[in-house]
Amino acid sequence: MPPPDTALKTVKLTVITDFVCVSCCIGQHELLDAINYCKDTLDLPLNFELEHIPFRLINTTILPENCPNKPDREDFLSKFVGKERFSTLQTNVSKWGEEKGRPLSLHGTIRQTTKAHRLALKAGKLGGQSLQTPLIMAIFTASMEEGQDVAEPEVLADIAAKCGVMSREDALAFLESDELAKEVEDMSNAARAKGITGVPVVVIDGKWAVTGGQSSEVYVQIFKKLSTCHGNGPCTNAGPLPPGMVETCV
Repeated sequence: MPPPDTALKTVKLTVITDFVCVSCCIGQHELLDAINYCKDTLDLPLNFELEHIPFRLINTTILPENCPNKPDREDFLSKFVGKERFSTLQTNVSKWGEEKGRPLSLHGTIRQTTKAHRLALKAGKLGGQSLQTPLIMAIFTASMEEGQDVAEPEVLADIAAKCGVMSREDALAFLESDELAKEVEDMSNAARAKGITGVPVVVIDGKWAVTGGQSSEVYVQIFKKLSTCHGNGPCTNAGPLPPGMVETCV
């Protein structure tokens, strides 16, 4: 990955997300669409630095880490969020998928995503965001479009090899170890300690937060605003905040 252009302002995006969360999948697509539009079409003078923060949306007391069963995702979520909210979620997911041409689905199983988060952190350590971001998108695709169980080491190893993170054999060895397990636990707990109870959350330059699966248009508006700031420190003179952007101490 080439070094960033020092003439451009760097915008740091801390993305707090969970692979079990379909809204996180949608939010990730919308965020990347906005970044690509701002770079390729608007040619904004910005570099984007992405950081993945793991978050376990469903408490392990409700969904144990090593659950002997593989709960059906639709049944579990219907009970977890309530039938009415789940029905609304299904409608919104179907509508977004039709508009974007991405066949998102809530079919399949649901399990804790610690292994997937560990692999994402490993990709970041090995190759930064240029390796980590494609892996994250591939995990979301496997889970939310293909209905695969991304808690299975074999599934994750195939994804790691396909994305060039490491060989399938090395990925299986990594996933069978406990490397980065404590980091995932600590980072998820730290996010909760700061008051985060739902995801996705995107923290911008450590100063502002965008919550929920916002549209790419919201992010574009924010990035256009930030492009008027000067220097590489947090933008303190952005004026009124665009919709969806709030002050944060996260």
